[in-house]
Amino acid sequence: MPSPFPGMDPFIEGQLGGDFHLSMISVIREALVPQLIPGYQAQIKQRACLEQTGNGTSQIRPDVSVWETGPGGSASAGATATLEPAILNLPEFLEWEEGYIEIRRRSDKELITVIEVLSPTNKSQNGRQEYLKKRRALSRSSVHLVELDLLRGGQRLPMNEELPPADYYAFVGREEIRPKAEVYSWTLNHVLPIIPIPLSEDDPDVMLNLQEVLNTVYDRAAYQISLDYERGIEPGLDEARQGWVVDVMGRNVE
Repeated sequence: MPSPFPGMDPFIEGQLGGDFHLSMISVIREALVPQLIPGYQAQIKQRACLEQTGNGTSQIRPDVSVWETGPGGSASAGATATLEPAILNLPEFLEWEEGYIEIRRRSDKELITVIEVLSPTNKSQNGRQEYLKKRRALSRSSVHLVELDLLRGGQRLPMNEELPPADYYAFVGREEIRPKAEVYSWTLNHVLPIIPIPLSEDDPDVMLNLQEVLNTVYDRAAYQISLDYERGIEPGLDEARQGWVVDVMGRNVE
């Protein structure tokens, strides 16, 4: 059963964001491989990430510190002092793994293109900084970087100019035109676009149909059963788009 929505299903982000992130990466690789052979290979890679949770600033101090003092009540140089320690909270870290896709040339295994599907953590306060470090490293290399932001929530990727107003974005960062990038943008009520995936200079782009990928993920994971369409949408919508969602659900969901 297909999604009731023509493009992104707004219920996914607040309920199945992690599952959606991993599933999209897998199906994107599957969609690209037939177009890449025999000259290229696409592999899913994982990186371990740590995010500090809490501010780590709360502490417990004793009410009284006990000192051994010399004559006159002052701490003497030869005396042995007993100190009461302050009790501080060590930082707590959340560990997780993120996936991404590497496209390499088969002949020499050179890395040509990296495809990132932004996760909720990539757009959180702490996780965003870690992601931007990796983004900066790739931007200084000869590797093409394709970034898919299929989340309405969180902070957008930084650009030198203001992004077009939209709900979702795809950034195609070709090595040969940096620091510029191609930015594809669309709103909640539109189908997902077909975007180019750049390869080596002498080879044409391959095309990635994001809507077909989304449809495959939705169908294989049976999101029509997993999603609770009675719950509110997170992040929330303005009144006009909320009305559109109600209208779509009324037409397409029994």
